[in-house]
Amino acid sequence: MNDLFIYSVLTLSGIGAVAASILFVASKKFKVFEDPKIDEVEEELPSANCGACGFPGCRGFAEAIVNNPDDFDSFNCPVGGNDVMKKVAAIMGKEATEKEPTIAVLKCNGSRQNAPQKIIYSGEQNCALSHSMFSGESGCPSGCLGLGDCVDVCNFGALYIDEETWLPVVDEEKCTSCGACVNVCPRGLFEIMPRGKDNKRIYVACMNTQKGAAAKKNCKVACIGCMKCTKVYETDSVKVTNFCSYISPDVDVENYGSAIIASCPTKAILGVNVEEQKV
Repeated sequence: MNDLFIYSVLTLSGIGAVAASILFVASKKFKVFEDPKIDEVEEELPSANCGACGFPGCRGFAEAIVNNPDDFDSFNCPVGGNDVMKKVAAIMGKEATEKEPTIAVLKCNGSRQNAPQKIIYSGEQNCALSHSMFSGESGCPSGCLGLGDCVDVCNFGALYIDEETWLPVVDEEKCTSCGACVNVCPRGLFEIMPRGKDNKRIYVACMNTQKGAAAKKNCKVACIGCMKCTKVYETDSVKVTNFCSYISPDVDVENYGSAIIASCPTKAILGVNVEEQKV
């Protein structure tokens, strides 16, 4: 009995020793070297893990930068901005290219006042679900549903629902342009765009592609595709596609912004820090 016990212990000990040896050799042979710079870069990042950089979290972003140093200029952390990228560049022995600050913009002005309720929705307070079920309380198939999915996913408290208009409002001081609102909106109503020189910018606050009469029926500030804005700024930077205008961020806002805003008969074009030209 004692002999059996001793043999068992010796056998198990031998198996354990062999297994440990195999694991030791394997760990040395297949060891993956990780550049210590990855930890240094990650430490400088904001730890938002929002994915705005295009990578799965700050760790993934740090690994991509360190493993692809020749492509450094193609990387950007919207949350950290230029200050963070300068610190990362110093670690990598690179020079950071100044990136233009950006911000999230809601491309809808279909407030309760501009797009009155035709029905009252009493279901689950969720934009994605509501979008899959019907056009919306105003009847506009492209308008904001106002149920706050974008507010829920914003990790920076940069969005809130205005109780009067029932539209989400972007807090310019808090917005990091992480893109979470862009990804969650089932109607694609958010766009990340440059803040503009002196924080001046214009944009079309409408995504409705219905013909003019149908669009106006549901919202009085809907874009009707009249083309008047394109006549003020005759380049591809202002164009109408599928009855809806789009204004590129590269438009000369300083010299043409006021005139472009004034050209819109439905007031679908909005400006930030741009005075409307009298017509």
